Amino acid sequence: MVPDIKAFFDEDTNTVSYVVADKKSKICAVIDPVLDFDFHSGKTATNSADAIIDYISRENYQTDWILETHAHADHLTASAYLREKLGGKVAIGARIVDVQRIFAEVFNLASDFATDGSQFDYLFDNLEKFKIGKLSAHVIHTPGHTPACLTYVIGDAAFVGDTLFMPDYGTARCDFPGGDAATLYQSIQKIYRLKPNTRLFMCHDYKSPTRNNYAWETTVGEQRERNVHIRTGTSEDAFIQMRQDRDSGLPPPRLIIPSIQVNIRAGEFPPMESNGVSYLKIPLNKF
Repeated sequence: MVPDIKAFFDEDTNTVSYVVADKKSKICAVIDPVLDFDFHSGKTATNSADAIIDYISRENYQTDWILETHAHADHLTASAYLREKLGGKVAIGARIVDVQRIFAEVFNLASDFATDGSQFDYLFDNLEKFKIGKLSAHVIHTPGHTPACLTYVIGDAAFVGDTLFMPDYGTARCDFPGGDAATLYQSIQKIYRLKPNTRLFMCHDYKSPTRNNYAWETTVGEQRERNVHIRTGTSEDAFIQMRQDRDSGLPPPRLIIPSIQVNIRAGEFPPMESNGVSYLKIPLNKF
């Protein structure tokens, strides 16, 4: 079956969120929603998420799932806000527990922060099947960028998170805690084994030196033939060397510190302190 897909692009974080729907049953899922965040003031807003809510309302859809491809390091998730407004289950890969353990140590989180994934409503295992209305879907565990990364295959489409970018931009970085270039290489091979005409939807786009427009849809066949980092015939050793060389010169994402602390909590803020305010930590000399 062919899902109905609506993309929402947030230029501030270069993030693409999606509403994926079965138009007959009017059941939908939201993938990788963005919570607006002003880095300078610490204020959040819901303009991006409200645009998704407005669209779902206009289409008279019911939201069953709010799906995270991974715990993002470049934007805060609006999953908790959307669940409050729309209902549905917030889901992520089962290996989120590894990410939580890593960053609980990085941020020295209190002992009452659970590292068992219980902040999420559902944890997907590799190859697990599920439904969006009548649409058949399954997950592929595609780690490397982070240990918990998933690709959601829904009908003839797959949502790859940060694992791949558009063919002229390449692949995800692997230098975050728990990332690994060899693992990413093997994960991309899993995606490349899908049918060549499978539509692939990216979580980010930054344009490229060869184009001025944003883009986020391609196919497995196009990636195999034209991806500037990994195409058919690219060896694992060559990919690892390229990725390590490239990652060594990349700065940390602008929003990594606030994003991780919120996203490992499924979009909830840290517990309020005695003055009724939530606070985020900044680890000095860590990133």
